[in-house]
Amino acid sequence: MTSLLFAHLRPTTAFHAPLRTSRIAPLTSAAYGRSTFRHVNARDTSCHMADESSQQHPQSSSSSSSSLPDLTPYENPNNLSDQIFSALSGDGSLKITVCTIRNLLNEMMLQHSMNPVPADALGRAAMCALLASNGMQEEQMFQLSIKGDGAMRGCMVIVNGRGGTRGFVGVPGLGGDWTLKEAVGKGTIQVVKNHPDWPRPYNGITAIRHGDIDRDVGIYLAESEQRSCALAAATTFNGILCTAAGGYLVERLPDCPPESMAHMERNLAKLVQMDGGDALPTNLLLEGKTPVDIATVLLDGMGMEPLNSIEPKALCECSEEKLLRSLRLLPKDEVDAILREEGKVEARCQFCGRVYRMGPEEVERRMAEARGDPAKDDDFGK
Repeated sequence: MTSLLFAHLRPTTAFHAPLRTSRIAPLTSAAYGRSTFRHVNARDTSCHMADESSQQHPQSSSSSSSSLPDLTPYENPNNLSDQIFSALSGDGSLKITVCTIRNLLNEMMLQHSMNPVPADALGRAAMCALLASNGMQEEQMFQLSIKGDGAMRGCMVIVNGRGGTRGFVGVPGLGGDWTLKEAVGKGTIQVVKNHPDWPRPYNGITAIRHGDIDRDVGIYLAESEQRSCALAAATTFNGILCTAAGGYLVERLPDCPPESMAHMERNLAKLVQMDGGDALPTNLLLEGKTPVDIATVLLDGMGMEPLNSIEPKALCECSEEKLLRSLRLLPKDEVDAILREEGKVEARCQFCGRVYRMGPEEVERRMAEARGDPAKDDDFGK
């Protein structure tokens, strides 16, 4: 059967999370890699800002920041709703963003009939994109693409400033004994950012070095966008049900003093110890901790200035009008050949799985009624 696929963009940002959660007392190198800041000109590794001689809390950050603001408007008991919460440290030198997207990931699994390994990859990519793009304008777009040569054949996520999210993987039914690293393979992390008013989109690219997505996105942010940060994202599953999906992004802002960096890294290390595993921060989420709770741990002793809280939702922009526009871009002979051979035009959206069908009479009628240039976005209110 001949099918048409809607055109799509490329995704960006992610984080590592094994499919099973385990309690591990000692901190592993993977956990430490998500609890230290990446320098903007570093290649692959993170560097601790604090050494053994600086383990006491800095005087400047703890004295004026012990009290917390009223966080009642941001509460999300038992993580019943998906949430992205962001806040600044008291001195404005650090921004933290924490998310939970369990409901969103389960919905995407149903849309694509995904098994846990590709769902893990798509969940991490979605969280990285949502975390890295937090704070952008509502109409802005952030696209994250994981283009690897592994068995999963890549994945893509697109988000907007309202938390609207869509994405897909190349092989949603991938199962067996594949690890996430094997499913992703070698390749590139690609990011596209765009806004209706920009003359051209922003593009960035780095190599895949770990294959666990969140660490690779952290490297991308440091090397391509010069954002010094600590990034983590992970998922856990019970069969084909996602039981936890969450992550955090801690960013160093301009003029951040070394004392604040050192304090934050101690808080990050404490968070890792509290979680007790490599799938940060899913153990905490499974225990009922919310994004606000995790943010409170990260900003302990540093003060907190809440910025916003949004609920990410699955949002696809496919429609019959876009299918018709795609048909109008094809030569008429090609459209006629499809109708002659198949008796209809059928298209499946790669992002949400919805199938659109049009019979010969409907195609002929709507093509005759169509107005505007299908090659120009301005003619379609875009």
